[in-house]
Amino acid sequence: MADEMVRRAQRFVNRTYGGVSGVPRLTEDGITGWNTMNALTRALQHELGMTHLSDDFNPGTLASLERKYPSIDAGVTVPANVIRILQSGLYCKGYDGGGIDGKFNDRVSSSVTDIKSDMGVGGVYPGDSVTPKVFKGVLNMDAYVTVNGGTDRVREIQRWLNGRYTRRSGFFISPCDGRYTRDTAIAMMVAVQYESGLPDEKVDGLYGPTTRDELKKHEVSTGSTGPWVRLFTALLICNQRDGAVFTDTFGSRETEITRNFQYFVRLDVTGIGNYRTWASLLVSTGDPDRKGSACDGVTEITPERARALKDAGYKYVGRYLYNPSTTSLPEKQIQPGELSTIAQYGLRCFPIYQTYGRGASHFNRSRGEEDAYSAVYWARHHGFRAGARIYFAVDFDVLDHEVTSNIIPHFRGVNDVIRRNSGYKVGIYGPRNVCSRVSAEGLSTASFVSGMSTAFSGNLGYPLPRDWAFDQIATVTIGSGASEIEIDNNIASGRDEGEGSFDPSYPSGKPDVPFDFADKTAMLKDMRAYLESIGVPETGGEGWDDDWFTLGGNSNTESFNKVLEHDELFTSLARTLNIRKALVQAPVLWEIRQWNPSDPVADEAVINGVRNDSSTGLGQIFGKTAIEAWNYCVDAGIVNGSKFSLERDLKGVWTRLRTDERYNIRFAAYVLLYSAHLKDLDRPTLTTSDSDTQKILARYNGTGDKAEQYGEDVLGVYRVFEKYYSIQRA
Repeated sequence: MADEMVRRAQRFVNRTYGGVSGVPRLTEDGITGWNTMNALTRALQHELGMTHLSDDFNPGTLASLERKYPSIDAGVTVPANVIRILQSGLYCKGYDGGGIDGKFNDRVSSSVTDIKSDMGVGGVYPGDSVTPKVFKGVLNMDAYVTVNGGTDRVREIQRWLNGRYTRRSGFFISPCDGRYTRDTAIAMMVAVQYESGLPDEKVDGLYGPTTRDELKKHEVSTGSTGPWVRLFTALLICNQRDGAVFTDTFGSRETEITRNFQYFVRLDVTGIGNYRTWASLLVSTGDPDRKGSACDGVTEITPERARALKDAGYKYVGRYLYNPSTTSLPEKQIQPGELSTIAQYGLRCFPIYQTYGRGASHFNRSRGEEDAYSAVYWARHHGFRAGARIYFAVDFDVLDHEVTSNIIPHFRGVNDVIRRNSGYKVGIYGPRNVCSRVSAEGLSTASFVSGMSTAFSGNLGYPLPRDWAFDQIATVTIGSGASEIEIDNNIASGRDEGEGSFDPSYPSGKPDVPFDFADKTAMLKDMRAYLESIGVPETGGEGWDDDWFTLGGNSNTESFNKVLEHDELFTSLARTLNIRKALVQAPVLWEIRQWNPSDPVADEAVINGVRNDSSTGLGQIFGKTAIEAWNYCVDAGIVNGSKFSLERDLKGVWTRLRTDERYNIRFAAYVLLYSAHLKDLDRPTLTTSDSDTQKILARYNGTGDKAEQYGEDVLGVYRVFEKYYSIQRA
């Protein structure tokens, strides 16, 4: 909402500093924001005689202010514009600036007194004087009153921190908004370092070896009193422990709350504020040297490595369902036979799904649906049974507003697919905040927390999610020689025990069902993306036969729609012949898309008696090939009927292939069965491997290098179809 005094502050900046290089012109909209606060900071730097202006109220600005105007009040002579900058900042903060008149009047005095009280520094800087640190606190967007999402308990802690440590050179006035965020988390770490007796030059707010060593010296328990108890109980409150009170005395209440917290994070339950408890309250890793019973990694679990993990006390192993890269981290994806090895050595596996996803732009509702389809496909490919929980990764430093704009819609898309008919559960991997928020929306059933990323905005200042299953805290190496493996060490809560039984054929052995057209949009998007990735644009492009040619009028979308138009026939054929309908649909779609102007020319030549045969119809089948395939199927007992004669029936068969789409589709299936025979392969079934499927598809086109390339290209089409069908037939 616009504020007239904020608008006047913006107008003051524009009129006074419009010709000053480095001070931006503001939109006079009356809305407080960083642009206005940054411009006021630059204006102050200009008044201090600084030539390099910056948005940051940096140490140079603070030192200049300390040197020129260490205390500003009505009794100190200060340039009027410095007072106007102060007045403008007060208005932007929601306090009365006394008019932007350059006078430190009674209203300014009263507001300065109020804001210092709200900051918790009224006792440190008594009266109405504005010190450099207070001025810095005025010219930012921090709130000093409880805001939505904040609590008075946390604000009490924030004010105490400011009041106790602001006189230290490295401590600046922190927000007092009642929200435990990154700034307050860092302030808590700095406070620990100050109480440890570290000199100012060694206080950095980081959880390093020195801080860890100091914490080991400051155990708190029943009867303890003083600032260390204050810090410990503050951390209990900030970690949202029910019943915690900000106090300097450790009593029976604190003992019980500490016990509950220790149980929650899976520490030894003692009720004593020992080093590991301090660590779990302060940082997302807790004590990184804790021994976990779960792990995850990008390396295949071989028998030797499985034994090493078992001997080291690990029970649960996280492995990736899919790796989109063919070169990077070649063992990241679960390898053939690996799950059997994991089960054989008494380990259990929890599946993780991640492709790229290193930024917010990857995440949206549509992509969530795509990821879910892919995850289900690969989970079934590897043999995970219904009931398994798939952890979908959000592996970057996601900001809170990005959780709202991108991550939550993404997980709505994931759930739309998973909940419909997959039988799997949705989990999330990511920083604490995103895990908690997605869970609160009912979009995940457990969290795998990337606690090892201690500096992530989504970990600093956020408690461990209540539904945490695994907490990733350190990278370690286990075993040696053939058994050596680098893993991420995880603490397990017991919420998810992973999977110990796998069936790679599940549910591959189930027959296909009619297509659920609710999935059409997602499948078409996937199909178009695949075709474009191999050089087949939505329209036009080049194909090949004996020579290069320009593709004709069938677009990727039109080809796809034509195939789905005959879904009932494809489904019936597949169920009758006990094959996958994707096996038949893939070459038919490819041939429809590859139609080119030479095809009707060849057909006309047959019609006019110039040629006796050509590839024709939806599946581009030669009459001779159709006859040979039919006769093979009759001899093999696959179909009932009389065999065709090449001399007698060629023209009739060819004509029906050209004019009858359903007839052509049926013969495409027979040709594929015949192709398997010609390649000396087993007859295709519901569980034919991708390797054999590719060979069959290649033979559909003929022999030679071009046919082999055909098999590789069309296998990709097959996989897109199969990804969706595998979900629908479950």
